[in-house]
Amino acid sequence: MIKFLDLQKINAQYSNELKKAASDVIDSGWFLLGENVNKFESSLSQYIGSPNVIACANGLDALRLIFKAYIELGLMHEGDEVIVPANTYIASILAITDNKLIPVLVEPSIESYNLDFDEIEKAITARTKAILVVHLYGQVCWSEQLEQLASIYNLKIIEDNAQAIGATYQGKKTGTLGDAAGFSFYPGKNLGALGDSGAVSTKDNHLAEVIRAIANYGSNKKYINDYQGLNSRMDEIQAAFLDIKLKYLDSENSIRQAIAKKFRTQIKNAKLILPQIYNSSEDSHVWHLFVIRTSDRNQLQSYLAAHDIQTLIHYPVPPHLQKCYQHLEHPKLELTEKIHNEVISLPISPVLSEQEVDKIIELLNAY
Repeated sequence: MIKFLDLQKINAQYSNELKKAASDVIDSGWFLLGENVNKFESSLSQYIGSPNVIACANGLDALRLIFKAYIELGLMHEGDEVIVPANTYIASILAITDNKLIPVLVEPSIESYNLDFDEIEKAITARTKAILVVHLYGQVCWSEQLEQLASIYNLKIIEDNAQAIGATYQGKKTGTLGDAAGFSFYPGKNLGALGDSGAVSTKDNHLAEVIRAIANYGSNKKYINDYQGLNSRMDEIQAAFLDIKLKYLDSENSIRQAIAKKFRTQIKNAKLILPQIYNSSEDSHVWHLFVIRTSDRNQLQSYLAAHDIQTLIHYPVPPHLQKCYQHLEHPKLELTEKIHNEVISLPISPVLSEQEVDKIIELLNAY
């Protein structure tokens, strides 16, 4: 069986370092808001080139904290609108609605699966305060057109960088392009913890200060609460693990890029629509997922499963068709629904062997 993602094999590469780190934390007796979290924040800050990184509990909280901080600062208010791609994972939208803001769903580009920049301006109203861009599947969602719209309409740009750590746009890493960004270190991400973890980055020092307080019960000083905060802290063990794995991120992303290039050049089947590269060079996409499309997805998935190839669907049901968002007003989202009905994700990871990659290509060409 070729697993979709073999986390045991990925983490086994660094097993000795991870076990020592866990042992050191256990022996230290200090498990929250300690040296390991500080060290990881500093490492990530240096890696992406952002002056402020705030570790938190998970990727959803990272986005929730950004919006909550903007509300505390008076820059957003209940009922304000946030433009967001309609085909994103539901966490992007949960972060908006959890803060009593209104998500405005905009269709993606059928070529990139990222937000269609030509559709943004049509969705802007007097209540629009931000654009939440999602670097979906690991491909950068950015352009000069996006920056110009944000400038003209005085909008914040927030990056959902859960899937694209290490990706670049014109030499700058995602997570530093907008006003603030949320990261996820869910185990299956390119930089994955051994549990839940997340982070926020921003160049705005005041915003960072407020986010850090909100994530710790709204407190900058113990038992003194300036905000109605959350409990969203990264623990010391996960921080220690992530600081180790960050050292290997670029080399692992390079392996993903090499596999993706092989897939894109050697899969030759007219039934399959392969991912394309837009607004960036081949080596700036970090391929969190390698997503293809086909009109007979169920048959393809069954065929691959019969040949011991595990695949997943990212994502089978778009957010606007989920029960929890049945009340949302939105335009027709036919393109989003088409994408969700056709996408299928192939195995891609830094531990796939050359033989496994060749087998996947051979089976897809024979389909």
